[in-house]
Amino acid sequence: MTAAPPATLIGSVQRAMRLLETVAAHAYGAPAKQLARETGLALPTTYHLLRTLVHEGYLRREKGLFFLGDAAERLGRSGAQQKRRSTVADTLAHWRDSIGVPMYYAMYRDGEIDVMCVSASRQAPAVEEWADFRETGHAHAIGQCLLSQLDEDARRDHLARYPVQPVTPYTVRDNDALLRRLARTRRMEPVVERQEYAVGTVCAAVPITVGATAATMAISLPAHQADRLLPAAHRLQAEIGRHLGALTLSISI
Repeated sequence: MTAAPPATLIGSVQRAMRLLETVAAHAYGAPAKQLARETGLALPTTYHLLRTLVHEGYLRREKGLFFLGDAAERLGRSGAQQKRRSTVADTLAHWRDSIGVPMYYAMYRDGEIDVMCVSASRQAPAVEEWADFRETGHAHAIGQCLLSQLDEDARRDHLARYPVQPVTPYTVRDNDALLRRLARTRRMEPVVERQEYAVGTVCAAVPITVGATAATMAISLPAHQADRLLPAAHRLQAEIGRHLGALTLSISI
C-alpha cells in the first residue's frame, strides 16, 4: 500500500502564527527584537512578518511595541461566540434526551423573532417550519413567549409589522385578542399553545430574561401526547433554574 504523501506546510504561515501567539502572551506589548528571540526567528524575517501582520490588522504597533490588532481580537470574539453556541447546543441536546422532547432556543432581537438553535432526534422530531417563524409569532409558543416579555409598545410595533393572520383553525383571531392574552400571561410561567401553529402539535415555551434580552427555551409534542406537555415544561423550567447561572453568558449568542 502506497503511503500518503506528507501534507504541505507553508512555513511563512507557521512563522506568522508563532508570532501572533507570542504577541498574545505579552499583555503590555513586546518589541521586535524580543519577539524574534522568543520565537527563534531571524530578526529580518521577524520585521517582515510584523509589518505584514500590522498591515492586515492582526497586530498594531505603538511606540515600538507590538500588540494584538482588531482583526486578531475579532477572531477571538468569534471563537468565544462559537464556544457559547456549542454550550447552548450541548445543553439542549442533553435536555432533549433526558426529557424526551425536541428543544428550541430563541431570542427577540432587533425587532425579530430569531430561532437560534433546534435540537431534535429521530425519537423527538422537531416541528416542521411550514410557515415563517418570524411572521407567525402570534401562532407559536416561542413567539408568544417572547412577545409576552416585551412592553406593550414593542408588542404593538411587532404586530404592526407582522399582524395576526390565520395559520390553523386554532390560531388567535386578531391582534387585540392576542394582546389581551399576552397581558394575562403571568411572569415566568410557561406559555402554551395547542395546534395554533401546526395542526397535530402542541408546544410550550419557558421565558428567560437576562438583562434586557428576551429569550426562551421551548418544547413540542404530538397532540396525542398533550398530557405530557406541562409536566415536561415544568421540568425544563426547573433545569433552566438550576443552570441559569452557567448559561447566562452563553444564551446571549
